[in-house]
Amino acid sequence: MGELQQLMQASLGVGVGITVGTAIGLGFRKRSGKTEGLIGGSVFVTAAACGALAMGAMMLFKWIGS
Repeated sequence: MGELQQLMQASLGVGVGITVGTAIGLGFRKRSGKTEGLIGGSVFVTAAACGALAMGAMMLFKWIGS
């Protein structure tokens, strides 16, 4: 369980960065009326899903590399 926590802490920055960047980008896009491609029509849910996916991918890369 300790290794999983270390991987999560080491990958947290990637997850947060992708979430914030996606939220900003999709927020501008939704304001202009383009809502296709959003999960449930929500910018927050889509950004959170992208961040979680990116964090999971980074954890996998770090785990394989160690």
